[in-house]
Amino acid sequence: MNHFESPITIESQGLKYVSGPLVFIEDGATYPLGSIVEVIGVDGQSRRGQVLETTRKHAVIQVLEGTSGLDVLDTKVRLSESRATVPVSPDMIGRIFTGSGEPRDDLPPVISEKRYPIEGMAINPVSRANPSDFIQTGVTAIDLFNTLVRGQKLPIFSGSGLPANEVASQIIANSTVRNSDSDFVVVFAAMGLTSRDFGYFMNDFAQRGSLDRTIVYMNLADDPTIERLMTPRCALTTAEILAFEYGYHVLVILSDMTNYAEALREIAAAREEIPGRRGYPGYMYTDLASLYERAGQVHGKPGSVTQVPILTMPSDDITHPIPDLTGYITEGQIVLKRDLNRSGIFPPVDALSSLSRLMNNGIGEGKTRKDHRELANQLYACYAKGTDLRRLVAIVGEDALSEYDRHYLHFANDFESRLLGQGDVSRSLEESLDLGWELLSKIPSTELTRLSKNTIAEFLNPIGKDGNPSPFLRK
Repeated sequence: MNHFESPITIESQGLKYVSGPLVFIEDGATYPLGSIVEVIGVDGQSRRGQVLETTRKHAVIQVLEGTSGLDVLDTKVRLSESRATVPVSPDMIGRIFTGSGEPRDDLPPVISEKRYPIEGMAINPVSRANPSDFIQTGVTAIDLFNTLVRGQKLPIFSGSGLPANEVASQIIANSTVRNSDSDFVVVFAAMGLTSRDFGYFMNDFAQRGSLDRTIVYMNLADDPTIERLMTPRCALTTAEILAFEYGYHVLVILSDMTNYAEALREIAAAREEIPGRRGYPGYMYTDLASLYERAGQVHGKPGSVTQVPILTMPSDDITHPIPDLTGYITEGQIVLKRDLNRSGIFPPVDALSSLSRLMNNGIGEGKTRKDHRELANQLYACYAKGTDLRRLVAIVGEDALSEYDRHYLHFANDFESRLLGQGDVSRSLEESLDLGWELLSKIPSTELTRLSKNTIAEFLNPIGKDGNPSPFLRK
């Protein structure tokens, strides 16, 4: 292999060998880890690649456009960038890019004062601010029961065939920050998207007008695998710069992290690494943490980065390595339930399996409403009792239930159809809270043990929506 070096270019000629999408070259110390290179074939065609591994003997390069037609002797490798970077500017809002940051909307490239490394910069733990402000998503199952807080990372666990894309588009269109003067923007990173799903998002963005405040990074299913690993990093770098240099509150939606993990496994197999659980590389936990931990707030900075990663659980298995490791790193989970989806309830969020660990930091008087926590607890308790009674009814029948038990059973049905099942409509937090109180008015007041007397007296309306007094209140 011939090697040329000048103050301007570093270039090598000849490959050691080719393995799938990877090329191996000698003299690996010449090329920095993570750098971007040009791989130039005999025909003069240039292909982009990224250095995945360097040793004294060789370097491993993933070629974005594939290795078909590359000649081992005459192929040249030229250093393009010492590390992968992306331009960032507020002018990117409303634009659509490839997974590596190139324009996909046929508009000119972004003009930025500088380019930023996609690996980002680690936030000093001491400088992190405690997340404490509410983000309204317009989804009752999230806002009322699993509140999203600025700076949090709250994943959505979906299953194959469940409407995760529809939930994502609803959050993109309706999410907003309250009690803040800072601008709000959504960064949406899609990985391994099919042509059908790509068409869905494009049509949805056009109909809702949500693209006006959104930056989109799209990696399609037939795009290079290595680009799938770059997509969330480009999106998070964009979010960090907009948040901590321009003062935006940024909500980052990453979908589908399962496709990301599959790409990680594919590249690890091509590099002949020793596999870990179910064939995934042993460093997948660290790799996922390097993405999820880029959410947060910084003392003295007005902006914030909030993450909502979406992943598909293979075979609906929540113990699969991808959701399992994601659950360790993040601060809760929103779980989509197949039974609710079959019943026509949208969004089909399983309230009992979902959790937001930072919810208490972002709710209450001065943030949402002072009855928020108590109301959510009482609704949970009544719904849990109603779902338990469903199992009993399957054995003994509804006629064997007492009058009180029947009301809990009907409450569970109303909880799913009216409170969770809001359809494709945005609902404010106040509307969600008021609807929750309306449902509780059908439960005997003596059963409302999670509510204080003062809260009941202030918020529980003794007159139902139909204008008639509730038969159980003040009993």
